[in-house]
Amino acid sequence: MGLLDGKSAIVTGSARGIGRATAELFAANGAKVMINDLDADAAEQAAGEIAGETAVFAGDLTRPETAQRLVETANEAFGRVDVVVNNAGYTWDGVAHKMSDEQFQAMLDIHTVAPFRVARALAPRWREAAKEEAREGREVFRKLINVSSISGTMGNAGQVNYAAGKAGVVGLTKTLAKEWGQFKINVNAVAFGFVETRLTAPRDEAGSVTRPGGEEIRLGIPDQMRALAPQAIALGRAATPEEAAGPVMFLASFLSDYVQGQVINVTGGSFGGMGS
Repeated sequence: MGLLDGKSAIVTGSARGIGRATAELFAANGAKVMINDLDADAAEQAAGEIAGETAVFAGDLTRPETAQRLVETANEAFGRVDVVVNNAGYTWDGVAHKMSDEQFQAMLDIHTVAPFRVARALAPRWREAAKEEAREGREVFRKLINVSSISGTMGNAGQVNYAAGKAGVVGLTKTLAKEWGQFKINVNAVAFGFVETRLTAPRDEAGSVTRPGGEEIRLGIPDQMRALAPQAIALGRAATPEEAAGPVMFLASFLSDYVQGQVINVTGGSFGGMGS
């Protein structure tokens, strides 16, 4: 018996990294999972490799209409949606005095605006279902989990744009928790520290991400920063994506039914500001 038996979930940005590990863990615990990524080929490959029932939606979540289409596609595929993880994102680092408006806005669009649009798209079905359940005297909990970072809660040099976007999703989380608690929708966030993904890989190994306009954004962090990071982590190393997925699983399950409006730090004991 799995913790998510009979549930259906959307995990954005789930072709790789933390999103992929989360989708795999959800599926292993009985959930049907919508795999979402900007890269359609990567999303299809991930869906084919994950054991369990999956569906695929590829699209640019920074486009105004995409969130609505994502939610509609998941409802069509699975009949309903019970759990959503707003995980999609990337980094575009730079010092503040050299950062363009476009570079700053890009991080707000993917890390704050996109999660808001996904939440807004969920609202009609989730609110109406909750009202009907209340009339019947039943409590049915649904889960919205937003991914933040200790860059957003503590700041991080070279990431003024990413930190602002991740701080924004904390405010979004806490506000939705207050608005939606009456509908038995648990809204919480996880703030990751240093997790081994392509965003934190060595610069010469991380590769790049192609923005919708075709611009290549180099990923990864300098070797010197990678070498110093474990010294600031009480557990002495970065997390694996699988370790990062565990707290998300907790928030997605019935175990968190009385957890509301919280930001869980998943950092190995680091509170300094290394981006996830």
